[in-house]
Amino acid sequence: MCSSALDAATAHACLRAGAEFIVSPGLDVDVVRTAHDAEKPALPGALTPTEVMAAMRAGADVIKVFPASAMGGAQYLRSLRAPFENARFLPTGGVNASTARDFILAGAVALGVGSELVDPQALARGDSTIITDRARELVALVRAARAELTT
Repeated sequence: MCSSALDAATAHACLRAGAEFIVSPGLDVDVVRTAHDAEKPALPGALTPTEVMAAMRAGADVIKVFPASAMGGAQYLRSLRAPFENARFLPTGGVNASTARDFILAGAVALGVGSELVDPQALARGDSTIITDRARELVALVRAARAELTT
C-alpha cells in the first residue's frame, strides 16, 4: 500500500504500483527527487515556515500542511500564505464540510480529506452511500468557495 512515502525506496515502490503523485508526511528531498525523476508531482509535508522554505527549495509541487486544524486551521494557512504567496498548500487533518470553505478561501489549492469522509461502520456494511454523499457535499462546498474567490 502506498498511502505515504517516508523514503525514496517507498516512493519507488509507489510509482511501480502506479502512483500518479507522491505524498509524504514530511520533507525528504530524495522522495521529491524520486517523484520528479518519474515526472510525477511531489507533495511533501511541511508545517513551519522553515519547513515550507525547505520544501520550496526542494521543488515541492504542492506542500501538504498537517495537522492543519491542530495548528489553527484556515487562519494558520492564511498566515503561512502571507510570506509564501507562491506556495501551493494542501491542508490535511481536520478538513471536513465545516472547514472546507474556510481552507479554500485561505488559499488552499486542494484539500486532503480522510477520516472525516469515511464512516467506518458504513464501510464495514459495504454501504458507500454515506461516503459518496459526503464527497459530493465537499465538492459542492469547494466549488462554491472557489466561485466566491472569483467574484
